[in-house]
Amino acid sequence: MLHGHGVFQEEHEAFRRTVRAVVDKELRPFAAEWEAREEFPRELFTRFGELGFLGLKYPEAYGGTAAGELYEAVLLEELGRCGSGGVAAGLGGQFTIATGPLHLFGTETQKQRWLAPAIRGEKIGALGITEPDAGSDVAGLRTTARRDGDHFVVNGSKTYITNGVRADFVVLAVKTDPSRGHKGLSMLVVEKGTPGFSVGRKLQKVGWRASDTAELFFEDCRVPAENLLGVEGQGFSQIMGNFQWERLSLALGAVGAMDDMLETVLEHVKQRRAFNQTLAGFQVVRHKLADLHTARECARQLTYHALRLHVAGEYAVAQTSMAKKVATETCCRVADECLQLHGGAGYMMEYDIQRHWRDARLGPIGGGTSEVMNEIIAKQLGL
Repeated sequence: MLHGHGVFQEEHEAFRRTVRAVVDKELRPFAAEWEAREEFPRELFTRFGELGFLGLKYPEAYGGTAAGELYEAVLLEELGRCGSGGVAAGLGGQFTIATGPLHLFGTETQKQRWLAPAIRGEKIGALGITEPDAGSDVAGLRTTARRDGDHFVVNGSKTYITNGVRADFVVLAVKTDPSRGHKGLSMLVVEKGTPGFSVGRKLQKVGWRASDTAELFFEDCRVPAENLLGVEGQGFSQIMGNFQWERLSLALGAVGAMDDMLETVLEHVKQRRAFNQTLAGFQVVRHKLADLHTARECARQLTYHALRLHVAGEYAVAQTSMAKKVATETCCRVADECLQLHGGAGYMMEYDIQRHWRDARLGPIGGGTSEVMNEIIAKQLGL
């Protein structure tokens, strides 16, 4: 299957082969086991650190490779093929959402303290935005951070936080000035073990089961003022900037997952027999697969288009929202149709397709729902 389409060069495809070898040997064979255990080994972070996978877009000064976002895009797509949305989410969360703000807004000291060990996979990071009463509506966040001498006193809670159970630090969105709406938001780094910071229960999810997702609680949690990321009151734009790459990462992962499902189902329909012929012998099955491959290709091209614009430094918020919406929704449809083509076997836990089907459903919800994407696109249309 040809990739690239004007986005990736030969060096990116060489990197793709490297990543695919790692995914096929070190992730895929264990996906079912980690899903059942509802946790993948912490060592995967250090392994990905050794491979240089956690610092592809970060400077060498912090242990990164400065290879760039296109390399990270390849990694995200290939992680989509690992057989477990949870593994892809946990590892991907480290480099797509948790460390991005540190790199963009951190001081030299902050980067040495949190970014460098996160790139090595020694420290696990999480991004704490979503709350029980506010997700995509970032301006509606209620967690507060009140300045008290050389500390901020944090009160509130977060939920649905990827890597939240195991995180060594959380990049937290807080209201430093509740009277100013979205202009009163800031970002604070809160370390595990800070008094007043506790992890609630590990949440039970429909899919992405190998990733730990947590509730976080802050009760008069005193965080040193030096843990403020960037400028106080600039949190809203910091969060919004980060959302673009998160949404592209979800679209890329969906494209990779669709590749995996369609390869699997092609093998299945060529071998499975019914009424004295293979399933592939039925025109209805062939046409269904033609439709699914067409839909996947549309999603891939739109995603690559948004990626191309993003990497070129263009303001591509509409295209990114479109790609995120189309790729994740198409992935749900592909998963559903592929499960159907497996017949009764598709409903059995021993077949990977059921896991893809469960994992895919998070796509149109996480990182901003499809409905929110529509609002963003409408706003770009001047509505």
